[in-house]
Amino acid sequence: MNHWLLKSEPETFGIDALAALPKKTTAWDGVRNYQARNMLRDAMKKGDLAFFYHSNCKLPGIAGIVRIVSEGYPDETAFDARHAHYDPASTREHPRWFVVDVKLVVKFKRVITLDRLREHSSTELAGLALLRRGNRLSVTPVSKKEWDFILTLE
Repeated sequence: MNHWLLKSEPETFGIDALAALPKKTTAWDGVRNYQARNMLRDAMKKGDLAFFYHSNCKLPGIAGIVRIVSEGYPDETAFDARHAHYDPASTREHPRWFVVDVKLVVKFKRVITLDRLREHSSTELAGLALLRRGNRLSVTPVSKKEWDFILTLE
């Protein structure tokens, strides 16, 4: 099993929005970075776990955990000219963007804040991609060691 961190802006789609959906499940759509797309398409597997991270907000941090419940498949929003995620270069024959389906496992009682994670950036979380300067990817891998440590912060 692999572990991941998925970023979303809570004003656009937060953990509460996921919790309110039928079966607490949705496609993780709208990723428009090739490196992140490759992870969704090629590396994420059904059964993997991911931290649900709230970004670009008053209190950025890990809000809970989701399970990957599908392998990667083409992002339908890329084909819809009326959708904000539309990409005319992405076709059904040659899709450019991919999604996985995620299901809420748990919403944390308290967000594990970015500041709290940074307290461990030179020790247990020295390799965490989220804490690297300049990293803006919305999908990043998390090692088993990092995953286990972050869970102790909850």
